[in-house]
Amino acid sequence: MNWTILRWYILSAFVVLADQVTKNIVTENFLYGENLNVFSGFNLILIHNTGAAFSFLSDAGGWQRWLFLLISLIVSIILAAWLYRLKKTQFFMSLSLSLILGGAIGNLIDRIFLGYIIDFIDIYYKSYHWPVFNIADASITLGVTIFIIKKYR
Repeated sequence: MNWTILRWYILSAFVVLADQVTKNIVTENFLYGENLNVFSGFNLILIHNTGAAFSFLSDAGGWQRWLFLLISLIVSIILAAWLYRLKKTQFFMSLSLSLILGGAIGNLIDRIFLGYIIDFIDIYYKSYHWPVFNIADASITLGVTIFIIKKYR
């Protein structure tokens, strides 16, 4: 494996590390549901998401853990293989896939070991709150955004 490919896996690993470290810090310092207003429009709050994006299927009774775990595992394998096959010149595609892969693995770790995803970032305007998310979710969103912009631009 050459350095060009390795650097993208290192970026994914950095996303996983940042995600897991921040989740650990919040878990160690907050009680479930505890809210800290950092500044207007930004809170930290510890919640557990047993569903997918925006808590989809979070109240499904438990079977969704295994479904989302399997999907995350398959997607991570596909992304890692896809990333490996990209050309050196495909910078933005490599960047986007690395960010998505790191986020997918970060949330996969939570699903495997906890059975839920730790979320803690609460962005809001007045009384309108975006669903609470984490570093892995932000990385996936950024990666998908880069992918779409470069793919359809």
